[in-house]
Amino acid sequence: FQRELCDNLRMTIIPQNAFQGMNNESLTLKLYKNGFEDIHSHAFNGTKLNQLILKDNKNLRRIHNDALRGATGPDVLDISSTALESLPSYGLEAIQVLNATSSYSLKRLPPLDKFSSLLEAVLTYPSHCCAFRNLRTERQNLLFSIFDNFSKECESTMRRPTNEMLNDSNSTLLWSAERKTHPFGTDYESSPYSYSTIFDDSEMAGFDFDYDFCQPKVLTCTPEPDAFNPCEDILGYSFLRVLIWFINILAIAGNFTVLLVLLTSHYKLTVPRFLMCNLSFADFCMGLYLLLIASVDAQTSGQYYNHAIDWQTGGGCSTAGFFTVFASELSVYTLTVITLERWHTITYAMQLDRKLRLRHAVPIMLGGWLFSIGIALLPLFGVSSYMKVSICLPMDIETGLSQAYILLILVLNVVAFVVICACYIKIYIAVQNPELVAANKDTKVAKRMAILIFTDFTCMAPISFFAISAAFKVPLITVTNSKILLVLFYPVNSCANPFLYAIFTKAFRRDFFLLMSKIGCCKSRAELYRMNYFYAYNSNCKNGGAATAPTKASQAFLLLSALEKPYPTPRDKTSHKENLPRVP
Repeated sequence: FQRELCDNLRMTIIPQNAFQGMNNESLTLKLYKNGFEDIHSHAFNGTKLNQLILKDNKNLRRIHNDALRGATGPDVLDISSTALESLPSYGLEAIQVLNATSSYSLKRLPPLDKFSSLLEAVLTYPSHCCAFRNLRTERQNLLFSIFDNFSKECESTMRRPTNEMLNDSNSTLLWSAERKTHPFGTDYESSPYSYSTIFDDSEMAGFDFDYDFCQPKVLTCTPEPDAFNPCEDILGYSFLRVLIWFINILAIAGNFTVLLVLLTSHYKLTVPRFLMCNLSFADFCMGLYLLLIASVDAQTSGQYYNHAIDWQTGGGCSTAGFFTVFASELSVYTLTVITLERWHTITYAMQLDRKLRLRHAVPIMLGGWLFSIGIALLPLFGVSSYMKVSICLPMDIETGLSQAYILLILVLNVVAFVVICACYIKIYIAVQNPELVAANKDTKVAKRMAILIFTDFTCMAPISFFAISAAFKVPLITVTNSKILLVLFYPVNSCANPFLYAIFTKAFRRDFFLLMSKIGCCKSRAELYRMNYFYAYNSNCKNGGAATAPTKASQAFLLLSALEKPYPTPRDKTSHKENLPRVP
């Protein structure tokens, strides 16, 4: 029996018992292109539903959890092109075919055990098919278990004595004759070789084998997950889930400490200090991105398919994507400016009028901020997209503009790395003359430069290589493996920069202990630093008239500490070495 009701925009609800008493036959309800907004509890009570077609009800946002209570079925449910946000929790057990195409508001599915009879699902989002892929695996494992038990039972039956088999079957016919009399699938309750004599009804539920136990019906689901969104959690690998917490805590704590110490220091804000503050803030934002990714992964672990749409299309992923692009570009830009500033200061060490001042550094960094904010905002306005992958990186290269955007970022990063390497090589050449600097200082300079260049290379090289190949639509690495680069290489600079450019320097340690003394800690260590500064300052004042200009080599060595000299450096400290307290 079929009932059709369509194109009635005045009907906004389906009330309780709306179809009760129609008849006891199987019923197909075609209720499409109406004005339904809500389906009430027990709306289909008393019906035996074969198909329930609710497609093209654009305003249908809610089906009550008990809407199908009191009804039998349906076998087919079609909710395509509706505004439903959830499916009812009762009455899904009989559904064999589910059609939910163009149902963009349906972002979460009910518990999978509700779909005990489902054979075909046509959905809107590929991530939802990941849920049914897992369900399919569980069913197949159950099938193999049942088949193994069936084979063992058959084998034991064939080994039994003939007279025992005859007594059990009350027949003189052997297995072949018995199967002709009682074939599987027909009158199986009376057959001694039927499934029901071997398995419980609960084991056989959900399987329809007809005559061939080896050919069960398999659940199919479309659309299948693609290469950008495989069936896995955000981070994919278990070891990454642990490692990312260590890395993001290190980046956040290290850079926050540097910012706190530099901004609370009572010493004059120099150009290197100002640049270091910008670098620490950028790397701090990178730590926030990793923290956000790690937190969402922990919350959705094992059930990401049910949260994928909310996460990737929501504000959370857009925020994370903005943070990572902004932080990455500002960090690279600031590192380049720091390197150029060091090279410029060493090159023009004798020309004080050409020294870079704070009034020059502020507009330079303002330009870097505007560039980084602009490049991070573009994916929010349709140039590439943060929604393409679960880790919220702009990997959308479907259009030529998006492809150009990705290539621009990558090429700029490669150019920045080349500039950094070139500047450090020039600095090293300037200080390697043994007449200008001691051998041990030369070695220290070389080691520090090597570490700085190595961390930059480790961060930029693998990501740039694989990303450029992907931008040309020749991917050499999967999204799953790219997550290893995200955790192990992408944040290397964010973790290393606060240590290489600040925490490992004497000037930073002095500022740190002075700050701690303000809250009652490390007072003796802070006093030593104060005395050291006092003696150094007095010595410089006494020898100021006879002081000669620092050589390029000595100036270079001092500048390779991340923070520039916080106080006037004496011309020759060796004559005062005995009088200065030793500070570790």
